[in-house]
Amino acid sequence: MKKKFLIILSVTLILFMQINAKHIEANSAIVDESTVKLRILETTDIHSYLLDYNYEKKKKTIEFGYNRVASLIVQAKKEQRNTLLFDVGDVIKGSPLAEYVASSPMFYSTDIHPAYKSMNLMGYDAATVGNHEFNFGLDFLLNTLMGADFPYTNANIYVDDRNGYEQDDIHFFQPYLLLDKMVVTEKGKMENLKVGVIGLITPITQEWDKEHFKDKLIIKNMRKTAEEIIPQMKKEGADLIIALVHAGLYSDQDYWPKSGNNVRDISKVEGIDVILYGHSHGIFPVKGEKGPKGVNHEKGLINGKPAVQAGNWGNHLGIIDLTLRKKRGKWVIADSKSTAKPIIRIIKKKKISIVSPMPQIEYILSRYQHDTLEYMNSKDLLNHLD
Repeated sequence: MKKKFLIILSVTLILFMQINAKHIEANSAIVDESTVKLRILETTDIHSYLLDYNYEKKKKTIEFGYNRVASLIVQAKKEQRNTLLFDVGDVIKGSPLAEYVASSPMFYSTDIHPAYKSMNLMGYDAATVGNHEFNFGLDFLLNTLMGADFPYTNANIYVDDRNGYEQDDIHFFQPYLLLDKMVVTEKGKMENLKVGVIGLITPITQEWDKEHFKDKLIIKNMRKTAEEIIPQMKKEGADLIIALVHAGLYSDQDYWPKSGNNVRDISKVEGIDVILYGHSHGIFPVKGEKGPKGVNHEKGLINGKPAVQAGNWGNHLGIIDLTLRKKRGKWVIADSKSTAKPIIRIIKKKKISIVSPMPQIEYILSRYQHDTLEYMNSKDLLNHLD
């Protein structure tokens, strides 16, 4: 009888423990689960077209200009309280204003590049370099980057130690960033989101600017580099990993090997959650466009991962709206929507401006613009005399 009683008691205790464990697990899941709306914003390939001015036609334009996309950034931030803003490279080279700044000895020693004076107003969280950042040489680049109020990252540019041994190679830039971002959940609770950011660049940059790279820097395969570094970012607690990729959907045609050096390959790297890319001056996603295998324009996904490309010269703002859910202590992407938002609309074949230029940027750049136009006239005069 005693033995039977002990058996019943044991079974009862086991059942009680199992029910209690399930109850605790269910309650903890309810407590632990949070939902956050996060908006990720991207600019890329600005090329120092900081004002809505067409230097070739020598007149104002509504089709491009950083001062116009900056107004879109302000609007986008007002619409969503949880936002991150990134730039994906090619900032300091491309326009006559950029050429004027690079030619000015006074700037080199005393001034902040007008591109960064403008961008510093917008509150960027991080950025990566593009291939054109190297056109004026390493000294100019490093001096210029000192004017940015936000960090730069790149993982696949290394110092060339010329010893033929890869294991001791040193990154030229900080290879990745871990940003502590305080976000507000849908229930109004504050949560800390650790955002990992990695920068990558097309390796052909090394060939295009070989006079600045030779015996100084080398660029390694993008995908192999990412596969080596992403696990370390995860180990250090990254909840969400964003890749800033200055490379196109396809590898540059005159670069070999092509494998691993394009956005489609980067999208296959385990652990990368979101891709912001540039370089090719394209737009992604495009409504109605049909992509190759793995590229979904309708949903803004590349191999299942949210992605965006924001054109060039400030003609679009890249926007990715994420819904994040926290389950058992881990954040996952529950939903996403990618948009390349233009600064104009075309109605009945007529281009209509939908945003006004940001007056603060116009004020900051007024002297630079004046000097740039004078610089252009003097060069025209010199060319005419020659």
